[in-house]
Amino acid sequence: GMVASDAPTTVPPLLLGRPFGPSGLALVREVLASSGTVSRAELARRVCRRMHWLTPGGSLSLMSSRVALLRLHRGGLIDLPAPRNGNGNGRTLTPTRIQWPSEDPLHCRVDQLPGLTVLPVRDDSHSALYNGLIERWHYLGFTPMAGAQIRYLIRWDGGWLGALGFGAAAWQVRDRDRFIGWDHSQRKSRLHQILNNSRFLILPWVHCPHLASKVLALSLRRLGPDFRERYGYSPVLVESFVEEGRFAGTSYRAANWQCVGRTQGRGKLGQWQDQRLPIKAIWVYPLHSRFRDILAGTLATRTS
Repeated sequence: GMVASDAPTTVPPLLLGRPFGPSGLALVREVLASSGTVSRAELARRVCRRMHWLTPGGSLSLMSSRVALLRLHRGGLIDLPAPRNGNGNGRTLTPTRIQWPSEDPLHCRVDQLPGLTVLPVRDDSHSALYNGLIERWHYLGFTPMAGAQIRYLIRWDGGWLGALGFGAAAWQVRDRDRFIGWDHSQRKSRLHQILNNSRFLILPWVHCPHLASKVLALSLRRLGPDFRERYGYSPVLVESFVEEGRFAGTSYRAANWQCVGRTQGRGKLGQWQDQRLPIKAIWVYPLHSRFRDILAGTLATRTS
């Protein structure tokens, strides 16, 4: 529960990039008031429907809606019912539901891993495992991704090897945008056709040279079809930001990605943000040979 505060939090004019403000808050509160004792997931669904929060593919933006409601709840603007399983925000995961991998050191060549595959996260137990692995062993930790996303668990016949996730692209990245050659309005209407490889984890006890580039290649082969099946449209470009000094980007280069520049180190909020972020190398991988034409809007893509 929230600690009561004398000054209520200001209502955000935008929520997850969509217009919100007092009228948006009033609608959300109205949905909550008329919903009785339904689950947080069902509330998210109803709010989505009421606010017309849709993905570019036309389905409800359920994950974005859940993230948005949680943000309003934490800001003291609404009261969500207690979560039904765990606390619903991924911060402390129910360890009983997770079958943790054994931490036995694995040293081998990548061709000595029979059954090597990337498995799309489709059910609660795999989702809990993915979130848990990232929270426990990825240096950035776990944050719920908003918007359209595909998460993969990496496994072989001997068990789990890691996880990687693809989600919404960064809003504005100078070198990437220059590489694509699009303008502001083109970017605004077609940014959803770029995905960001925001998490990539090979578990620390796994030592298999070239495994990372092999996994990247496996996931890129599946990403288009998996994404289309779930969201009704195909991404045409994937990006990843690799922190310089921490990683050399070797596995991206080996999987045929190209480095197109550096980030500015300013974070998501752009020039008004003081917090300096590490400079990162920008790697991209086209999923369509004519990605520039598609992103500029001069080549139509099938959306069904």
